[in-house]
Amino acid sequence: MIMGTREKESEDLLLEEEVVEQNEIVLFNDNVNTFDHVIETLIKVCEHTPEQAEQCSLIVHYNGKCTVKTGEYSYLEPKCSQLLEAGLSAEIV
Repeated sequence: MIMGTREKESEDLLLEEEVVEQNEIVLFNDNVNTFDHVIETLIKVCEHTPEQAEQCSLIVHYNGKCTVKTGEYSYLEPKCSQLLEAGLSAEIV
């Protein structure tokens, strides 16, 4: 099959597409922080809506952990540090 110039350019663009590694901040349950503190911190640090933050806090409470933010490591690292500084238990995976 013969490809036209436009088809070849389109194929080349697809081959050049960059694959970006996505990481996650996982928040873990603890017996120290209140729901209100966790919710307020997720709103402030992870830019969650109040509803998102409340849902995440409940998932953490009942399942032991929850992914609270996804992105490139360089984007997540300062956010994870802020969660840790606020006394929450979190890590980037």
